[in-house]
Amino acid sequence: MGEYAGGKEEFAAVALRAAACRDFIEDDADEWVADEAQSCYNCRARRWTATSFVCMRGQL
Repeated sequence: MGEYAGGKEEFAAVALRAAACRDFIEDDADEWVADEAQSCYNCRARRWTATSFVCMRGQL
């Protein structure tokens, strides 16, 4: 598991990653950060860090 290098503001990039991710699990809507439903930022498997997030499914 690694920290996403793009940080917390790469909305288009993480939406593309999530669209290709076989492990994407949509988080509860009240936990969403991005407007796009399918986004790493809105995934139940992401854990926030100080500067970015870590994918707990190891897909980064």
